[in-house]
Amino acid sequence: MMETTVITQAATQETVEPKQPTKVKSRIGLYGYLFLFAALIGGLLLREQKLVNPQVGFGYWLGIVGGSLMLFLLLYPAGKKSAILRRMGLVKHWFRIHMIIGLVGPLLILYHCNFSVSAMNSKVALYSMLGVAFSGLIGRYFYTRIHRGLYGKRAGIEDLRSEIADAMSNSRGLAAILPNFIGELHAVSADLIGDKFTRAISMRRSLLWIIKYYVVRARLYLTIQRELHGRAASSDTMRANTKNLRKTANAYAAQQVRLMRQVAQLSFYERLFSLWHVFHMPLFILLVISALVHVLAVHMY
Repeated sequence: MMETTVITQAATQETVEPKQPTKVKSRIGLYGYLFLFAALIGGLLLREQKLVNPQVGFGYWLGIVGGSLMLFLLLYPAGKKSAILRRMGLVKHWFRIHMIIGLVGPLLILYHCNFSVSAMNSKVALYSMLGVAFSGLIGRYFYTRIHRGLYGKRAGIEDLRSEIADAMSNSRGLAAILPNFIGELHAVSADLIGDKFTRAISMRRSLLWIIKYYVVRARLYLTIQRELHGRAASSDTMRANTKNLRKTANAYAAQQVRLMRQVAQLSFYERLFSLWHVFHMPLFILLVISALVHVLAVHMY
């Protein structure tokens, strides 16, 4: 009777997944990127039509607005250093604006110049701008790997290790039903939550987890499948709940291995993010200088 109760409870447990961005925000972001892609394709296809003149009228103002937006990118690093904005919790909003104008600005500039340039200073300004935009997308990827979501706080090794330990201590009844699976999961996570793990992890070991993540998860799924099959052969209750138990155990395994990967790769992405800053800021300074030279050259000659 006790075994039946444990099996039923485990089969009906819902695995608590880490907080993810809402579907609405994800869809808005996806639609935004699709619109940007469509606008780029449309501009490339229509560039021979010369629909705008970069020197007068609408085309001229596209350049003014796009260039001004690129200058507004400086508001985010300035906002991060403002104690008032940090206390008000407005830095994440500056970051959101920073990302949006970092894509909209270059798009307007591309339409301003009909997706082609001839003068050397124009080429330097355009290629610097495209480099900053592309670099920003790379930085956004690194950022999400060391923060809790796109607008969340910076993740910490100790916080992630604590999450693993807490989740491992609450196996949702699976330890009594699938001891081999839970034992294997404990063995995998031991070096990430044990005393021998320090505040950093080697680059080689971090990179290894890019591959190891999928291998470990697949191995755990196979262990769950084998153990459920063996238990179902000798228990009618297990046989009746096999499908739900597999779903619960697979979700639990995926959650745990995902947390382990975050711990293993946090140091790696922190280093990449630091190196990205070294590259991104000089590129942005080059953009500002070349854009100013371009504006002066256009209005003086």
